[in-house]
Amino acid sequence: MLAPLAGITDLPFRNLVSRFGAGLVVSEMIASGEFLTARPGTREKAELGAQIENTSVQIAGREAEAMAEAARMVADMGARVIDINMGCPAKKVTGGWSGSALMQVPDHALKLIEAVVSAVDLPVTLKTRLGWDDGSINAPELAARAVGAGVQMVVIHGRTRCQFYKGRANWQAIRAVRDAIDVPLIANGDIVGAGAANAALRASGADGVMVGRGAQGAPWKLAEISAALYGTPMPQIPQGFAFYDMVSGHYEDMLSFYGAVLGNRVARKHLGWYMDRAATPRALRQRVLTEKDPKRVLSLLQDAVAPEWEQAA
Repeated sequence: MLAPLAGITDLPFRNLVSRFGAGLVVSEMIASGEFLTARPGTREKAELGAQIENTSVQIAGREAEAMAEAARMVADMGARVIDINMGCPAKKVTGGWSGSALMQVPDHALKLIEAVVSAVDLPVTLKTRLGWDDGSINAPELAARAVGAGVQMVVIHGRTRCQFYKGRANWQAIRAVRDAIDVPLIANGDIVGAGAANAALRASGADGVMVGRGAQGAPWKLAEISAALYGTPMPQIPQGFAFYDMVSGHYEDMLSFYGAVLGNRVARKHLGWYMDRAATPRALRQRVLTEKDPKRVLSLLQDAVAPEWEQAA
C-alpha cells in the first residue's frame, strides 16, 4: 500500500504507482475544517481520484461533527474507503490537536472515530503511530477501541510522534497491536524494499505493509515488493529511454493537473528523486530544477535521466 505523503502522493503520482501495481493508494491528508470551508486546493485533493477503485481518502481533524460531515462529502464524491489520520507528526497539525496529537486524548479520539464510522456506509480505516512518546505507547489500546467502534483496518507507523522520522521504525512494537485486534493490520515505517518488508511482517505479525518514502523516485517499488513476497508479476523497471519516457510522462501529468507554473514547481521534488536514481551530474541537475519553461525541462531531462539512451541513439 502507498502511504499518504503531503505534497507527494497527489493524483498524478498515485496514478503512476497504480499503473505499476498497488494494493491501495492513499490520498494526501485532508483537513476536515478546511475541506468544509472549501479552502482553495483542499477539496481538489479528495475530489480528483476519490472514486478510483484502489484509492483511500484520508481525513483529519479534531471535531467530531466536522469529521463526520467531511466523511459524508467525500463519500458523495465517490470515495471507496475513508482513512482517519491520527499519525501525522507535523507541528502545524498536532498544534491544532489533530493527527498524532489525538493519541494523547484517546477518549476524544474515539469520539471522532465513532462519528466517522456512523456517518458513512464505507469501510473506515485508521492510521496511527505507536504513541505520542516512549512513555505513552498506547497504539494497542486505541486500535482495539477503534475496531470496537467499527474500524476495519489499522495501519501503524512504528515510531512515536516525538521521533518524527528519526531513528529506526520499531516493527516489533507493532506486534502488540496485532495481539489486540482481529482486523487487517498494516506495518509502516522504513519499508524501502522487499527485505525490509519481509522483516517488518515477521517482526510485527502484520498482514501487509505500507510504503512511503521508499517509493520516492521509484513508483514501481510497491509492485516490486509484492512480487518478491507474494509472487505477483514482477514490474518491468524502466531503464534508458523507458525511464525518460516514464519521468517525462509523470512531469506532463503534473503540468496538466496543476497548470504549467505550479506544476513545474511541484514537480521539482519528483524530478530530483529521479535524477538521484540516474546519478545526474550536479550542474545538469541544477539546470533542470531551476528551469521554468516546461519544454526546456523536457529537453534537459533527456540528458539528465537517460544519457546512455542518448548516446546509443
